[in-house]
Amino acid sequence: MMERMREGASSIWVKIILGLIIFSFVFAGVGSYLAGGGQQIAATVDGREISQRDFDMAYQNERNRMQSQLGDYFSSLMGDPAYVQQFRRSVLDRMVNDVLIEQRAQELGLRISDEQIRTAIVSMPEFQRDGRFDNDTYNSLLRRSGMTPDQFAESMRTDMLRQQFLLAIQGSDFALSSELTALTKLEQQQREIRTLTLNIDSFTQKAEVTDEEALAFYEQNPLRYTRPDQVKAAYIELSGKGLTTSLDVTEDDAQAFFDENQNKYGTAEQRQASHILVQGTDSDAKAKAEALLAELKAGADFAELAQTSSDDTFSGKDGGNLGWFERGVMDPAFEDAAFALNKGDVSEVVQSDFGFHIIKMDDIKAPKVKPFADVRDEITAELREQRAVEAFYDLQNQLAETAFEMPDSLDDAAEAINGTVQTTDFFSQSDAPELLATPAVLQALFSAEVREDGLNSDVIEIAPEHVIVVRVDDSRDEMILPFDEVSALVKDQLAQQKGEEQAQAKADEILTSLRDGNAEILETEGLAFSDVETISRAGADRMVAQVAFGLAKPAEGQSVFGVTRDASGNMLIIALDNVIEAEVAPVATDSQLATQLEQMNAQQDVMATLDELRNTAEVSYQAVDTAAN
Repeated sequence: MMERMREGASSIWVKIILGLIIFSFVFAGVGSYLAGGGQQIAATVDGREISQRDFDMAYQNERNRMQSQLGDYFSSLMGDPAYVQQFRRSVLDRMVNDVLIEQRAQELGLRISDEQIRTAIVSMPEFQRDGRFDNDTYNSLLRRSGMTPDQFAESMRTDMLRQQFLLAIQGSDFALSSELTALTKLEQQQREIRTLTLNIDSFTQKAEVTDEEALAFYEQNPLRYTRPDQVKAAYIELSGKGLTTSLDVTEDDAQAFFDENQNKYGTAEQRQASHILVQGTDSDAKAKAEALLAELKAGADFAELAQTSSDDTFSGKDGGNLGWFERGVMDPAFEDAAFALNKGDVSEVVQSDFGFHIIKMDDIKAPKVKPFADVRDEITAELREQRAVEAFYDLQNQLAETAFEMPDSLDDAAEAINGTVQTTDFFSQSDAPELLATPAVLQALFSAEVREDGLNSDVIEIAPEHVIVVRVDDSRDEMILPFDEVSALVKDQLAQQKGEEQAQAKADEILTSLRDGNAEILETEGLAFSDVETISRAGADRMVAQVAFGLAKPAEGQSVFGVTRDASGNMLIIALDNVIEAEVAPVATDSQLATQLEQMNAQQDVMATLDELRNTAEVSYQAVDTAAN
């Protein structure tokens, strides 16, 4: 229980399920709830289809997220087809779980109101600027995602519905003060033990191994003495990391770049506008917009009219205020009209993809450019980075061409890029040097073209801007090593095995005698327990603590015994002499321990619920390419 409590403190399953459910498909997965038929299907859940297109979008979204978190390590993982297949299946499983949870929530009659959706959207940090909801950021992100506000709101409704269901499960768990107090007492309990060590080495040294036994052991365990397929490799490594420091950027270079890209080093012209929106593209919508414009021209207050008549309810509550924006953010038609206005002007009716607008220009900020001296270092670093990338790809092309044109050696390729040919000793696929251990490199080294024909490999990318070309200098096939060559190793291993068996047998013999009340065996064997030590549940030696705290509480004046191994593999007999109970005050139900216990229970409840939903649903996975890269 204590181990589960420690795991519950981190509660990663609860965090994964409750954290990812809300926004996991906000920008990538909404199509699975809106798309029509005619598409290839990835999975079906009680008749509801998850399309291959939506699965691919969700997979790519999750892959990008993992890439940003793990970098090169994730790239190397994705070089393994088996891992890719497992990764893709996990994404599809999560999508299936989402559908099951949503369906169950709907069956229970759970609902999300429009006001809840609005509050959630306004509070999302992605749509905020300077701590406040920013309508132009909101609209810009939706446009880039190819979504309308209605589509996004519907996706939020679905995600929040699932969250509501899961939080209902989580919120139903509670902890009693009595059980929290009992758990605390168990956690703080101490035990008095003594230990007796049977050193494996002493048994191994006494073990006798004959030539006949060694030969029989060798013949019975051929895999132990099989040398795997091995190659001796040569390679050229090319990385873009070292190129930045070797490239010069002059003052004139930096100044020229600054002159050509001043918009990058300052603020562009910004405008603060308000609008009234009439959604729709038909004549009725246009007529309504023109009627509103007539009211404005007749003296109506713009802010009041936006509050009562604008279909953009978010900005309408603030009098139509859209905040500050610059070019490239708003709808092109809207933007052209807004940037043609002077401060205080009100536009005519403007049609965009969102409907008909009336725009009022509230304020204008002129562009400002930072002095060159303030951005010189930034520009120099950026130019070095750009040139390093260009130089890397130039060298990569030279490396690829030369290695292909001169396939029988890497010397010419190394000379072409001013690189060095590195070599290795023999290695197998299981013990390859770290640089060569990626699946793509190993596949090339052990391919017929490289290994058997003696050709250079293609250029292989092992990470962004990090490539390698390999060749095989020598190879040797898998073979069982001759007995004469490994006889010493065989005898050592057999002696080790015999020593462990004898030590285990002696430990069992001593343990049986001690449990029978016969302590004379210790004197006979010349053995003695250590002095008494007091250990806690989280003792320094976890193996000892695990066994000691698994033993029954001894009767007064008696000991109970157990056996384990220490970190070196020696047999360790443990005598438990006494259990020291902790004195603890009653634990409140609002304590950290209560939270941990509730989270652990919630984790189990959520996983049990998902198992039950899957067991009672008809879930099928179609023949889709779950192993594609």
